[in-house]
Amino acid sequence: MGGRFGRWVADHWPVAVAACVLGYLLLPVVVVAGLSFNRPSSRLSYDFHEFTLDNWRDPCGSAGMCEAVVRSVQIGFVATTVSTVLGTLMAFALVRHRFRGRPAVNLLVLAPMATPEVVLGTSLLALLVAAGVPQGFWTVVIAHVMFCVSFVVVTVRARLSGMDRRLEEAALDLYASEWQAFRRVTLPLVLPGIVAAALLAFSLSFDDFVITNFNSGTTVTFPMYVWGANQRGIPPQVNVVGTAMFAIALLMLLVVQVRGRRPAASE
Repeated sequence: MGGRFGRWVADHWPVAVAACVLGYLLLPVVVVAGLSFNRPSSRLSYDFHEFTLDNWRDPCGSAGMCEAVVRSVQIGFVATTVSTVLGTLMAFALVRHRFRGRPAVNLLVLAPMATPEVVLGTSLLALLVAAGVPQGFWTVVIAHVMFCVSFVVVTVRARLSGMDRRLEEAALDLYASEWQAFRRVTLPLVLPGIVAAALLAFSLSFDDFVITNFNSGTTVTFPMYVWGANQRGIPPQVNVVGTAMFAIALLMLLVVQVRGRRPAASE
C-alpha cells in the first residue's frame, strides 16, 4: 500500500505543484471577478457585502473612468503598432544580417528591460523638458514605445531563431521570388511570434503606471485613475474593467489555440 502511494505521489507531484502555482496566480483574478458583482458597504470597504449586477449594467457609473480606459486603449494601440513594426524590423536585422556593432545592439536592446522604470521615466522626463516638448498624450506614446520595442524584439527574435531557413531556400529553389518566399513562407511562420509580441506590448502599455506618471502631464490613463481613486475609495466598476480585460485576453488565447489545432486535426 505504501509503495503504491509513493509511486502515485512520484507520478503526480509535478501536476499538483503546477495546479498550486496556477491557483496562486489566478487567485487575484478570481477575487477581482467576485468583487465586480459586489455592492460594498462603503467606498473604503472591500468586503463582499451584497451581490449585484449594477456594476456590469453601468460600467461607466464612476465619473471619468471610461474616459481613462478609452485613453489607455488608444495609447496602447498606437504604441503597440509602432513598437511592433520597429521591433519586428530590428529582430529581422539582428537575426538575418551580420553588421558591425551587432553584439552591442543586441546588448542595448535589453537595456530598457533591465532598467528600473523609475530611471526610465525620470530620464525621459528630463529629456522632454530639456527639449521643450509639452507633456500629454504623445509623450506617453513615446515613452511606451521606448520600452515596448525591447519586448517585441526579444519575442520576434526568438521565433526567427527557431525557424528553419531551409524552408525559405526550398521556396527560392522552386522559382519563388524573394517577396513571394517572404509572404508565403516566412511571414506565416513568424506571424505567431509577431502577434504574441503585439499582445505583450499592448498589455505592458495598458498596465504601465510609473513611466506614464512621469510623462503624462494632464493625461489620465486607467492605471493613473485607479491610483487617484484609491485615495478616496476605488469604485467597484474598476473590477468590472479588470474582469472584462482578463476575459478578452482569455478569449483571444482560446481562439489562437483552436485555430492552431485545426491544421493539426486536418493532417
